[in-house]
Amino acid sequence: MKMIGIGDNGADGLLPQYLQWIEECELLVGGERHLSFFPTFTKEKKVVKGGLTSLMAELLEEKRNVVILASGDPLFFGLGSVLAKKLPLEIYPYASSIQLAFAKMKESWQDAFIVSLHGRSIKGFAQKIDGRHKIVVLTDPINSPQAIAKYLKRFGMTEYVAFVAENLQGVDERCRHLTLDEMEQATFSPLNVVILKQSERVERSSLGIPDQAFIQRKPDKGLITKKEVRILSLQELKLKDNSIVWDIGTCTGSVAIEAAKMAREGEVYAIEKNENDLQNCLQNQVKHRADFVAVLGKAPERLDEFPDPNAIFIGGNGGNMEELLKICISRLLPNGRLVMNIATIENLAEAMRHLKTLGCEVTVTQVQISKSKPILNLTRFEPLNPIFIVSAQKGKE
Repeated sequence: MKMIGIGDNGADGLLPQYLQWIEECELLVGGERHLSFFPTFTKEKKVVKGGLTSLMAELLEEKRNVVILASGDPLFFGLGSVLAKKLPLEIYPYASSIQLAFAKMKESWQDAFIVSLHGRSIKGFAQKIDGRHKIVVLTDPINSPQAIAKYLKRFGMTEYVAFVAENLQGVDERCRHLTLDEMEQATFSPLNVVILKQSERVERSSLGIPDQAFIQRKPDKGLITKKEVRILSLQELKLKDNSIVWDIGTCTGSVAIEAAKMAREGEVYAIEKNENDLQNCLQNQVKHRADFVAVLGKAPERLDEFPDPNAIFIGGNGGNMEELLKICISRLLPNGRLVMNIATIENLAEAMRHLKTLGCEVTVTQVQISKSKPILNLTRFEPLNPIFIVSAQKGKE
């Protein structure tokens, strides 16, 4: 059983050997567009539509000589990656859409970062690409070049210019260099690849964004997890690239924003009970190029809207600690981590009691930090309020 990659130029782009295999096969499988390239094929054709479960079952029972046609490189976001796990396939790739697009652009692509938005949500796209020099985006009708341009402009990512390649090797092929403004206003064929390239070098922020860089409640600033405590708390969460994170009582969103930058292949979900603070969080997301879900509510309300997490940060519990911790630990994935910032010894004792009852391994770090402050031509130290960082590790189950 053979799988042959094919481009929009159809049979004209295939090697003579591949054409011979297609001519000799007894069953030709592919999408309607692929099969239309072979109008003179007289034996059986099977159109690939919908899910692959039934197709897989049929092909497993197939005894005839079968050739399957797939777009470009079948192992690059293609049919081959699914079918090859079950079927005895020989795979013969064509050039991928990305190779063809870069060839048209006359750019190397070994250093390109690849993102597929095809059939996926654009949520989290900002932190995925922030600071990357060269990006390839696979699109769909919803996540179109126009939508991508609008999204990038919203997050202030205007250092990018675009190259859009449409209908590569087809009769309607078109390739264009565009600014984001031009891309937002233009029209495109549904078959396109977007390449984004920085016109000026912009680095993403390092861990520990300064407190003053966040939009905060006025006039009573200070409802923010201070930078030093934030860094220590994030370290205790032990985040991975693909972690799913909850931030409960997000306020300015400082922890959630830093977590999104650390787990930029994962997901972050935040909840805040104060509407004005939530608006600050949403503005800070845009300012700091971190795109995550943030909702208005008092936890544990609305937590059922979030997927089960690998890590939970609790900046405030609103006086319902026992119920909140029960729900959080029950939802936390095996070996997940929960971290709380607590300011009083009474709340510390309560948190320790509940977490141990829930079967967690608990450690506490007391943080006392003083920061230098100028006084005339001298320097003195000004202390921050002491904080207890409570870290709980859930068992394996």
